Order: sequence, then C-alpha cells, then structure tokens
Amino acid sequence: MSSFYDKLVEWRERYISEKHLVLLLSFFVGAFSAAAAALLKSLIHLIQWFVETQLIGMDRTWWYLITPMIGITLAALFVRYVVRDDISHGITKILYAISQRKSIIKAHNMWSSVVGSGLTIGFGGSVGAEAPIVLTGAAIGSNLAKAFRLDQKTMMLMIGCGAAGAIGGIFKAPIAGLVFTLEVLMMDLTMTSVAPLLISSVTATAISYILTGVQPMFPLDTTEPFLVQRIPWYLVLGAICGLTSLYFTRGMHRLEQWLKQTIGNMWLKLLVGGATLSILIFLFPPLYGEGYDVIRQLINGDSLSALQYSPFEPYLATVNPHLIILTYFAAIILLKIVASVATNGGGGVGGIFAPSLFMGAIVGFVTARIMNLSGLSVPETSFALVGMAGLMSGVMHAPLTGIFLIAELTGGYHLFMPLMIVSVISYLTIMLFEPHSLYAMRLAQKGELLTHNKDRNVLTLLKMDNVLETDLKTVSPEMKLGELVKVIAESKRNIFPVIDHDGRLRGILLLDEVRNIMFQPRLYNRFTVSQLMTSPAAILRFDMPMEKVMETFEDTGAWNLPVVDDHRRYMGFVSKSKIFNSYRHVLVHFSEE
Repeated sequence: MSSFYDKLVEWRERYISEKHLVLLLSFFVGAFSAAAAALLKSLIHLIQWFVETQLIGMDRTWWYLITPMIGITLAALFVRYVVRDDISHGITKILYAISQRKSIIKAHNMWSSVVGSGLTIGFGGSVGAEAPIVLTGAAIGSNLAKAFRLDQKTMMLMIGCGAAGAIGGIFKAPIAGLVFTLEVLMMDLTMTSVAPLLISSVTATAISYILTGVQPMFPLDTTEPFLVQRIPWYLVLGAICGLTSLYFTRGMHRLEQWLKQTIGNMWLKLLVGGATLSILIFLFPPLYGEGYDVIRQLINGDSLSALQYSPFEPYLATVNPHLIILTYFAAIILLKIVASVATNGGGGVGGIFAPSLFMGAIVGFVTARIMNLSGLSVPETSFALVGMAGLMSGVMHAPLTGIFLIAELTGGYHLFMPLMIVSVISYLTIMLFEPHSLYAMRLAQKGELLTHNKDRNVLTLLKMDNVLETDLKTVSPEMKLGELVKVIAESKRNIFPVIDHDGRLRGILLLDEVRNIMFQPRLYNRFTVSQLMTSPAAILRFDMPMEKVMETFEDTGAWNLPVVDDHRRYMGFVSKSKIFNSYRHVLVHFSEE
C-alpha cells in the first residue's frame, strides 16, 4: 500500500504543473523563512532580556567577563551533543551545496542554526544572526523541494528563494533579499528564477511587517541632503571601506585558519575563545552582541553613548574627548574581527552580516570625524550610514546588495547617490587585491566554487572521477623488453604507466619510444622498462580542480597526463579529448532552462 505522502506526491504530479508548484512553494518558503527570522530575533531578545534584567541588573560591567563564555559554551555543547554536525559558516555551506550541484541541505539546518545562534548572540557573542537565518531559509527551500521530488535545478532555485526570504524577513528589505540571492548565491538571472525569488522575498517582508511593524530597522532622526561638492569625500570613504574590507576578509580568514590549525581540542577552544571574547567585551562593550544599538547611536549622532560601561568612559572629562572617541573606535575596528573569530572559533554560531554593518558604521563615522577635525564639513550621520554599504559591498563582493540593503534598512533613499559611490569604489578597491568574498574564499581554495562565468562553472562541475581513464596497461620498471612486447600486443593504448611494487608512479613508457626496437628479438633481454621509460610532462593530483588541470595541459602542451594520489600512487590517466567530451556534455545540461 502506498502511504499518504506518496498519494500526495502523485496527486500533485497529476493536477499541479511543476511551474505552478514552484511559484506555490516559493510563497511557503518565504513565509516559513520569515517565521524562522522572527523566531530567532525573539529568542535573541528573550535571552538578552533575561541576562540584562534578571541575571545582571544595573551592574553590567563585570558580567561582560562571564555571559559571553556562557553563550558559546551552551552553543558548543548543543552543536556537539544534539546536532552532531558543523553548522558554522552558513552561507559558505549554501555555496557548497550549489557548487556541488546537489542542492541538498540537511534537514536539521531548518532549526539548528536558530537555536545555536540564539544562544550565542543572546549571551553576547560578537557575531550576527543573518547568516544562520539565511542557512535556515535555504534549508527550508531545499527540503521542501526534496519532499516534492523536484530536480536539482529546481532545488537550487528553492535554496535561492529561502535565502531571499530570510534577508527580506530579518531586515524588512525585499529588494535586498532578491539582489543578495542573485549577487552572492545564484549564477544566472533568468525570467524563470526572478518570479519565485520575488514572491519569497515580498512574502517574507510582508509577514515581517505584520509581526513587527513597518518601521525600518535603523530609522533616521534627521536627514542630510546630498551635495555634489561632497562627492570627492565619498570617493575617499569608498576607498577606505574597500581597504577595511580587505583587512576584514583576510584577517578573519587567517585568524580562523590559525585557530583551527593550532587548537584541536574543543574545550581548549572554548577556553581560549571565551576568554578572549570576554576580555574584549569588558574593555570595549560595543563588541557585545550584534552591535546594532551602536549603529543606531552613530547614525543618529549619539557617539558618546557607545562609551557607556567602558573603562575609558571616565577619561572623557579629563582628556580631549575627540582623541578618546577616535582612539576607542579605531581599536574597535581592529579588534572586531578578533571578537567574531573568538566567538565562532570558540564554539559559537553566527555570521558576518552584522559585524560588517557594525564596522562599516564605525569606519564611516571615524572618517567623517577626522575630516571635520581637519576643517572640512561632512555629515557624520550620512557617512556612518553609507559606510555600512561600503563594508558590506567589499566584504561580500556585492555592491548592489550593499546599496539596496542600507537604503531599506534606514529609509535613507535620499542618499542613493552616496550609497552607490561608496559601494562601487569599495568593491573596486577590494577587487584589486582579493577576487573572492569571505564566503567564497574557502570554496575557491578547494576549486569548489561556482561563479558567474559559465565556462569556469562547467569546469568546476567536472570532477576527476568523470574524466579519469583506468584502462591503460601498467608495467613494472624491471620488466624486460620481451615481456613488454607481449603487453603492447594486448593493449589498445600507446601509453604505459610504469608502476613500482608499492603502486607508485615511476614514469611512463610511450609506444613511439620502443617502436624501432620492439621487432628485434635479440634485444628482448638487453633492455628493461626502466631504461626505456621517460618522465611525464606533468603529474596531476586526484584532488586537483579541473580548472587547474586545464591550465596544466595548456602549460605543458601534453595530450595525456597521469593522475596520482597524495602518496604518488598511480590512479589513472586524463586526456584532453576526454575532458572536452565531458565538458560539452555538462555544458548542455548546465545551459538548459
């Protein structure tokens, strides 16, 4: 007997076309993503309320040394003993699912990131909730598509719908949700993909309006008109944001790698990460949590409030306040990546959306304050606002996302021109030094990243398994010419890999090299394979990205190259013709709508 689920799927296949089903699912994906975003925000606020009112009270300072450690410990224990899977780097996981053409995200990601990041951020972890909720939305889309047995291309679209819905729901930014998905996650903009993405993003935003009101996330108390004569200073701010994005991207990546390679024990990571985070938050309270309160203060001209509960606050009355404020915020810019890595590396769960917005607002404010102290006249509020767009554009390599997100977050549509200037200049600046965003960097190093370049995408989708040829006859270095002639007679190929007793590749033997002596029986016992073999033009590793394989073929001019594993054990051969045939096959599949 077929189950109710099977009957439901059969009924769908009979009465609802796949095109209509995609539109229907995009609505539900958007709705569920908005609900997940609201749930995560509520969980964070509930924990923060409990910590700040019931646990800490008014004397908050010394508790900064305790609560962040509690948060990442609870999150680490939850991940290790309940989830039992890595749920960090949420957007990188989405990119990986897309790059591998499986588009399958595990079902637990529909809820595990919400719990993990809620515990982490609620107790003060210095990360953002947006990347976890984007992973949650993408997981909802992937699993809904899987439940209705849709193909991988449609599953990929549903992942995009989940991401668009998550951004639209958590930020109340429907355009930014659409643009983020197209810029950061998707490969091609087509009419087939736009409608479902719009439905998810608008649905999620509408539900967010219903639950929390239509007020933007960072409402502006005052507005500054755009003046043409300030364009040069916005250009300067864009370049500064680009360089800061480079520091953010490379600094965070290298700190993560260092922590991962240096400390392997979970409890030691908890101790080091928790202690580092707690000390930093004690000295610089703005590093506590997402940092959105500090952003609100800066874009509304209340920078002094950021020093509240700080050990440096008493010096405002005795030392030049401008010096204290600028030094204080400059230190926060440098140390924010340390606090974020300590949070995630210690065992917490969170993303870099909020840290990039936080740093952007501070970079914009500090730049404006320095300009004003130098005799210029620039609006610190507007610079803080467009600085957020600059950092987001640089860190994520997504200038359109930076422009539309900040406009929708603040209602600052009157600053579209500065937003565009700073975002584009920041993006161009970081592109001079770093071709990949922080999200994509980890996959790019492994050759597992899909980009907007279709040729490169096809090479990425090709794997060594698809092109490896294992039908070549192998010979040993000690084999006599007479024995070799018998192997040649049985082979259909003109290349013979030379393998030792341990299976390691010693060289190759080409039929052309022995053609002139193979019909002379008097030489059969005089020559051995080791005397006749040659070195290949290059040796490929089994885990080598296909793009690198093609570069090797081009550099050497070879038509066939051997493949080995990490221990130089022979695995097979790859030929240019095989790669070209596979390339054409994948390209046809990849280009189908």
